[in-house]
Amino acid sequence: MTEITKQRPKFLNLAEIRLPLPGFASILHRISGVGLFLMLPLLIWLFQLSLASSDSFETFKSVAAHPLVKLVLLGLLWAFLHHFCMGIRILLIDIHVGVEKAQANASAKAVLAVSLALTAILGLKLLGAY
Repeated sequence: MTEITKQRPKFLNLAEIRLPLPGFASILHRISGVGLFLMLPLLIWLFQLSLASSDSFETFKSVAAHPLVKLVLLGLLWAFLHHFCMGIRILLIDIHVGVEKAQANASAKAVLAVSLALTAILGLKLLGAY
């Protein structure tokens, strides 16, 4: 009896892998969670500045007015909103709602659309558009 051996690839070429949309949303969920965790000291420091005294509140306002800080806060806003929306999607999947392929694609699209739309709306407020 001849045994056929399957040739295994020597390395995994990530550029050739085409993830489905739910996989892409899942990876973004992990990235947003790591980003939120790593930026937690900054957020706590800004929160402490805003509450300690009137002088520290003025320092908070000057720090938060810097364009680079606003950009970081905009990224954190997206990370929070995406992580929140994707977390709800994952909880629904845990109770077996939306596990079929079409529903999973639709819910992944909804997560991306809702998180980006809310980021745009709240980001405009953060940047002082209204």
